[in-house]
Amino acid sequence: MSQSDHSDSDEALAGTVPRPSQPLATLREQLQPSLFSVLFLTFLTGAIFPLLLLGFARLLFPTQADGSLVTGNGVIIGSELIGQNFTGVGYFHPRPSAAGAGYDAASSGGTNLGPTNPKLKDGSADDPATPAIDESFVGIRQLADEYRRSNGLAPNTTVPIDAVTRSGSGLDPHISPANAALQVTRVARVRGLTVEALHRLITKHARGRQLGFLGEPRVAVLPLNLELDRTAPLPNPASPQTSSRSEPR
Repeated sequence: MSQSDHSDSDEALAGTVPRPSQPLATLREQLQPSLFSVLFLTFLTGAIFPLLLLGFARLLFPTQADGSLVTGNGVIIGSELIGQNFTGVGYFHPRPSAAGAGYDAASSGGTNLGPTNPKLKDGSADDPATPAIDESFVGIRQLADEYRRSNGLAPNTTVPIDAVTRSGSGLDPHISPANAALQVTRVARVRGLTVEALHRLITKHARGRQLGFLGEPRVAVLPLNLELDRTAPLPNPASPQTSSRSEPR
């Protein structure tokens, strides 16, 4: 190979070596499609797809898409998907809740106590050393005793597990049929209804297993209590003993 050939070859190779300004251009060429892909996919999956899903949901399932809201006298008072706390003797009581102060949708959560934790079973008292903070916790034993007492049950009556344990979300809107059945006598006495009529109302608001095999049979507490107020109003709504219930969230 002649010297001129070597010179031509060296010049050709030299032309392929990036000059000092070329790395920045190469980096720009690599970043542009990456940034474009991130922005495009963010817009597609974060805006277009949710809006399309919402549109189909509103068309096919309008009630569920709006949150399964429950209204009374034209006012939204809750959702079938979020439980509320009822404490009056004339109402069916929900499952206990550990969400905030109880059924706080902004603090959804359970107790995080394991099944072998003695606090879960026996509870704990408030620490007098910290009067500004309430560390007390009502355990299963206390909840069971209170459940039997409030419903006029014998001390050895078996209590449904959902009546004395908190759900994982703290917002469970349902109770078990067994739980509802043990509250019938108390509610019927206050409302002036027969036990049979109250059982029919429970059956009306009962839900079976989803798709026939998922979950357990359950009773929707909020719709049941609202129908009680419509069909058999409390004899003295002003009495805090018979009408105590939490404000709808």
